[in-house]
Amino acid sequence: PDGRAGARHATPLRGRPAGTRQGELRAGARLALVDTLRAAAPWQRLRQRAGGPRLVVKREDIRLRRFDAPQETTAIFVVDASGSAAMHRLAEAKGAVELLLADCYVRRDKVALIGFRGRAAEILLPPTASLVRAKRSLAGLPGGGGTPLAAGLDAARGMVDACRRAGRTPLLVLLTDGRANVARDGTGGRAQAEADALDAAKPLRIAAVPALLVDTAPRPQPFARDLAAAMGARYLPLPMADAARLSVAVRDAAA
Repeated sequence: PDGRAGARHATPLRGRPAGTRQGELRAGARLALVDTLRAAAPWQRLRQRAGGPRLVVKREDIRLRRFDAPQETTAIFVVDASGSAAMHRLAEAKGAVELLLADCYVRRDKVALIGFRGRAAEILLPPTASLVRAKRSLAGLPGGGGTPLAAGLDAARGMVDACRRAGRTPLLVLLTDGRANVARDGTGGRAQAEADALDAAKPLRIAAVPALLVDTAPRPQPFARDLAAAMGARYLPLPMADAARLSVAVRDAAA
């Protein structure tokens, strides 16, 4: 079993059987012989001539096998490593991500990691199937500084677009306390930073990106909930997110 949550797409050569289609018998295509003969059979009296072949198959009779294969899923983890996400909370967030990484590995998903702190976001790990690399990048994620939430979402959107261009299904998991205080232009100020974060979230909702926002604050934050709504994401406070609930929430977001 593939075990993945990605969307399925038609492929001519591999995957689960998904019926047949009319088409040309080109290199690599797989002929559905019985369906081809079935399509040609009603026309044989009209096509047969004296001394000619007993069976006449024309181009329009050709039927090719279709297969259904899952698209590869890439889980993009976007982690708030700012000073407002106090160090013990960051440790909890890292622990949660590590659980989710292991879950993705079992499903054979690829994973990617983006961290944001100070005035910018950084791609710490491009999409990979290596659980070891993912854990190493997560362990090395530093903490401290401002909370450039909009920059984190902008970086996530760029990676989502790249995944889709590569034919993969993106799944976004954002871990943040929601206390944005660095605007898109790098200046401080909560009001502008929150407005920029909401503005950065909307394209993700419009693009229908499956997403989960894990609120890492000690107490659930209203703005984090508002941000989840702007993203079209499921909202889950970390204090209530044990390993089982996190795993189920990610699967639900990807479904």
